[in-house]
Amino acid sequence: MNQLKKIILAAIIFLVIAEIVYTAGAFVDMPHYYDEAYFGVWSKIMMPAAGPPPAGFYYLSILFSFVNGLFFAGVYYIIKGAVPGSGLKKGVTYGFFIFLLATIPSTLSMMLIINLPMGLVVSWAIQGLIMYLIAGLATEKLIR
Repeated sequence: MNQLKKIILAAIIFLVIAEIVYTAGAFVDMPHYYDEAYFGVWSKIMMPAAGPPPAGFYYLSILFSFVNGLFFAGVYYIIKGAVPGSGLKKGVTYGFFIFLLATIPSTLSMMLIINLPMGLVVSWAIQGLIMYLIAGLATEKLIR
């Protein structure tokens, strides 16, 4: 299989992993989403009114996860020789590295500018860690 097809397949797998992890996380975090104190925080795309998000939110979520997966897999393809480790350990290392670069800075910034419960912010960070580690494994397996 050529490299572009591998990157696209890795992006699709990234999308599936992200949707599973973040959907499971949404069930765990549901009390925060229904807390009226935070209704003003959510985007109109996610919550145009009280209640569950509309279908358009899910379509955009899937599209954004696919695009993120393309970046994740494409960057891995470019820098895989510089990632320490070998085999699946290399994928875990890459996933952890991206977690550190993507999730930690945005989480810290979000805590400064958006009024969210600390439990929700920590939950999102944990979900990001799980997602990036699993996606790193899958990406390494595909794009060796």
